[in-house]
Amino acid sequence: MEFQQNTRNGRILALDLGRKRIGLALSDPLGISAQGLDTLQRTTIREDIAALQALAREHEVKLVLLGHPLNMKGTEGRQALYTRDFAERLVERTGLAVRFWDERLTSKEAERVLKQSGISIEKRAKAIDRMAAVILLASYLDAGGTSGNAAGDPA
Repeated sequence: MEFQQNTRNGRILALDLGRKRIGLALSDPLGISAQGLDTLQRTTIREDIAALQALAREHEVKLVLLGHPLNMKGTEGRQALYTRDFAERLVERTGLAVRFWDERLTSKEAERVLKQSGISIEKRAKAIDRMAAVILLASYLDAGGTSGNAAGDPA
């Protein structure tokens, strides 16, 4: 099943999907840089998707980049299946194109970057999801934004 639509004009919204929070990052209109947005506190899947849909509309998002939580061996576990289900619901509700991008070690990298910045542990905990989304989006943009799997494609 293919979930791609026209992805020529607009921004990319990256999601670091967690059970309690969703880290968010947004590209500039040209797809050159990534900027973190406020983290979305999860409520229900319906409300989460509605909030993402409003955000996508507000920022003229063309593509949702969703962190693909693979195991270190590159295989999918339970969280990857949950992410695929979320992607399918997001596409059904919004019609947005969704692409998966390997998120292995993004949270660890985000933690390292925030620790080196010297901010307190409390502030670090609040910023980690956003930073992970920024790192995810930046890696996608650095790779030319052409790799990854569209939702529904095999990994």
